[in-house]
Amino acid sequence: MRCMGLDIGDKTIGIALSDPLFISAQGIGTIERIGIRKDADKVLKIAEEHEVVTIVSGLPLMLSGDDSPQTAKVREFVNMMENKARSTGLKLKFEFQDERFTTKIAESVLIEGDLSRKKRRKIIDRQAAVVILQSYLERRRNEEARNAFADKSESSE
Repeated sequence: MRCMGLDIGDKTIGIALSDPLFISAQGIGTIERIGIRKDADKVLKIAEEHEVVTIVSGLPLMLSGDDSPQTAKVREFVNMMENKARSTGLKLKFEFQDERFTTKIAESVLIEGDLSRKKRRKIIDRQAAVVILQSYLERRRNEEARNAFADKSESSE
């Protein structure tokens, strides 16, 4: 079982997968966009092949936290995946992760790795998906730790 992270753009979708223990994220590729239905099918096929239980999509919010024009497109794509998954019997959970600054963070990582601008352009979406998924995994771990602490505090009273 794994989580999948998506950086959904107009031209490409970057894809990352977690390890089976949900600790780290690794980029696995980029899909060139051809149409919402076919793109959703491709993502769901990859999810099924890798035994994904949760798909985490980056949500492109504005700095203020409000929806951006791209936010509606991402929500529409995720809705399409949810409907397709449900109709085919795939049991998947769909989540969103705030993706503000992920492209900048991804680019910084690639620059530190001394990749040329040309190479960075080819893999930036995949690296952004890694950042989105890693942020989600860390948020999930922090929430689980807080809940465990709260449960322990309540039971000791």
